[in-house]
Amino acid sequence: MLFNSIDFAIFLPIVFILYWFVTSKYLKMQNFLIVAASYLFYGWWDWRFLSLILFSTIVDYSVSLKMKTENNHTRRKILLWTSIFVNLGFLGFFKYYNFFLDNFITVFSFFGTQIKTNSLSIILPVGISFYTFQTLSYTIDVYKKKLEPTKDFIAFSAFVSFFPQLVAGPIERATHLLPQFYKKRDFEYSKAVDGMRQILWGLFKKIVIADNCAVYANLIFNNSADYSGSTLILGVLFFTFQIYCDFSGYSDIAIGTSRLFGFDLIRNFNFPYFSRDIAEFWRRWHISLSTWFRDYLYIPLGGSRGGTLMKVKNTFIIFLVSGFWHGANWTFIVWGALNAFYFLPLLLTDSNRNNLEIVAKGKLFPNIKDFLFMLLTFGLTVFAWIFFRAENMGHAFSYISEILSISLFKIPYFYGRSRALTTIILIVLLVLIEWYGRENQYAIARLGIKWKRPLRYLLYYLIIIAIFWFGGKEQQFIYFQF
Repeated sequence: MLFNSIDFAIFLPIVFILYWFVTSKYLKMQNFLIVAASYLFYGWWDWRFLSLILFSTIVDYSVSLKMKTENNHTRRKILLWTSIFVNLGFLGFFKYYNFFLDNFITVFSFFGTQIKTNSLSIILPVGISFYTFQTLSYTIDVYKKKLEPTKDFIAFSAFVSFFPQLVAGPIERATHLLPQFYKKRDFEYSKAVDGMRQILWGLFKKIVIADNCAVYANLIFNNSADYSGSTLILGVLFFTFQIYCDFSGYSDIAIGTSRLFGFDLIRNFNFPYFSRDIAEFWRRWHISLSTWFRDYLYIPLGGSRGGTLMKVKNTFIIFLVSGFWHGANWTFIVWGALNAFYFLPLLLTDSNRNNLEIVAKGKLFPNIKDFLFMLLTFGLTVFAWIFFRAENMGHAFSYISEILSISLFKIPYFYGRSRALTTIILIVLLVLIEWYGRENQYAIARLGIKWKRPLRYLLYYLIIIAIFWFGGKEQQFIYFQF
């Protein structure tokens, strides 16, 4: 079930009414309703994969309860690795089986040995990378005694399957989200209104910007051999805003929807394209994943406590794993490695935490230095997105080689070029609004708050009209494939 679908537009009000008007007096009933609604939401794609979520939930619930009563360190570690093996085993099979099989065959072929085997037609369960990491955080935190395991199976099931963020995050920590299922939740009008406002902005980014950018990004990338370097530059720029507005739009809708039900989710994006270096970019892009790798991989590996060599090694590990997390393709691994190389100068000069505050805080315009560093960081990010979007390494290199050719100086031309101008204007409008609201939780959080009600509502109606007017064909969120 997509957030930008008629199905969800019917589903959400029904669950909302049942939640606040039928089950509001009974906490367990509210939690059970969330579980039922979440399983319906997820099963809308393919009901067969509900068994994966249920099995993972049962395993981690049982393992964590057992860890509480087990004092033997070795046995506790065995319990932890049972959870890790089950969760990553599912993820590895569904997402990476064919990748490893194909590369295994390639290696043997390189040495002259031919192996005959067949790949499996494996359907990737939607969101498996997200809920796997979410439930893993629970068992790891219980093992480290940072969190008491819950005896409330319904509350834990709701935490694992919470429908607003189930399939594309934010990846929540049990220490943050799980306790919210223990407490009685009262309807707060201001919180609900803020949630609706964030949902509206998320839908604008997804339907108006991302879906329209997708048309031209797909056209140009899928037929890159037919286009000039200048057109290919436009193609990767369209993808740059497509992936940002698609994913951050989903996060906005997820966070806003959660507020309608009295929950607070962690922030997942913080205006990353206004970053002045790659370290700042990664503190602002897919925050829930970046911090997950920091806390559960980088720090356990030693973090920055060792010498320079250890810091470099650990940095490359988390970026390579992050790339591989996104998909079973060498392009994602190279994308991760490229970001690691971008990060390296900052790490070696100990300047990776220079830009912790949002750029030009309290000012209308950035200074020249900040502006130039923003352009540089944006350019490096755009270049890396070529590998992320390319079908394979050959496609990525041919795309880059054409950009670097003399055809870069040709006037861009592709089918629908005149209509694409409208999308470019909308992108500029998006950037201006996001720049104006960059110090808030999301771009329009405070926009028009002090205006008189008619003007404020006019703003919201204009956004709604834009969604219907410029909305194209319903498209799946990009991160569903991860």
